[in-house]
Amino acid sequence: MEGNYNTNKVHNRQILRCFNKTNKGFDIQIEKKDFTEPVTHTPEEYDFPDKLYDEHWENAYAWGVFVNDELIATLETDQELWSNRLRITELWVDEKYQKQGIGHALIEIAKEQARRERRRAIILETQSCNVNAVDFYLHEGFSLIGMDTCYYKNNDLQRKEVRLQFGWFPKEKKRINHEEIEMKQRMIGTM
Repeated sequence: MEGNYNTNKVHNRQILRCFNKTNKGFDIQIEKKDFTEPVTHTPEEYDFPDKLYDEHWENAYAWGVFVNDELIATLETDQELWSNRLRITELWVDEKYQKQGIGHALIEIAKEQARRERRRAIILETQSCNVNAVDFYLHEGFSLIGMDTCYYKNNDLQRKEVRLQFGWFPKEKKRINHEEIEMKQRMIGTM
């Protein structure tokens, strides 16, 4: 399982010019921009190789997609019991199998797990320079919910590799009131 990615774009933020202070607070803008040169990142450069069931994920589950006994995609989730959220800790699809619906199918597995466990959200993180991942998560219905401008190194802004946090929130089912329950019971009773 390789978590490498190569990009020539970045979801750069106007944070480089600071969080634009307004009279109501701060304004943060994110826009896609071209790098002057393509950038490649690997987990090994941070001495943090990709692997499943890392010991700090206490409630991890993983799914794999295989073709001819070869792992071509994986999803790992971890239950954040204290916050009632489901964290996607790993989502990887081999480059030659991307854009074939496999990533979407894995995200749907995570969404179903979140619904089944009645989690209030799914959260995940990626880097601002991992444009394919950012675009994919937005397409899958995730929203930008946060960022950390010094997560990887103290100069993440200058390196244009800012941690972005994304979240997906299940639609709450409409709760029916007592009158609606009685009406449904009467309807069933007349059948």
